[in-house]
Amino acid sequence: MNSPEFVIFLNGSYGVGKTSTLNHIGDLMVEALKPFSLMDADWFHRSWPPAAHDPANVVIEAVNMAAVWRNYKSTGPRQLIVSGVISSPQDCARYEAAFELPVRPVRLIAEERDIESRLRRRYTQEQDASLLWHLDRYRELQSRLAQADLDENIIETSGCGPRDVAAKVLEHFSITKP
Repeated sequence: MNSPEFVIFLNGSYGVGKTSTLNHIGDLMVEALKPFSLMDADWFHRSWPPAAHDPANVVIEAVNMAAVWRNYKSTGPRQLIVSGVISSPQDCARYEAAFELPVRPVRLIAEERDIESRLRRRYTQEQDASLLWHLDRYRELQSRLAQADLDENIIETSGCGPRDVAAKVLEHFSITKP
């Protein structure tokens, strides 16, 4: 494989299936014998308290992801696939600077009943505050993502299993089995 020419970015609101799709993309890439690296942006900014100069932890997220990408690249060429949220041109530019590659976002969407069901399954009773936080905010984030219109494709995840969604993402980028 040649060096990757872009980053595949699974974009979307909470509960649309980004992480599940990311995991299945990894499975499909292995089956196709395609070198890859996966990153879920959520794990690169989960630190508290944030620095005064970075209240949303986006600067530290970019620095962390850039460091991990350098490590992955040192093992050879591979396709980078990331899940997270890009809701502004500034978000896209930050990721492009971190990876030193163009970012090509694909937005995953789902029906509200599916999003709410997925979010309710994600959190335990002890995590009720996190569940309520996400339930209270997912519609607003969906609206921001739609208004930003930064995605080159939109894939509906309701009624589809994550493996099927993953296959649709890879098909969009013409990444298929050998």
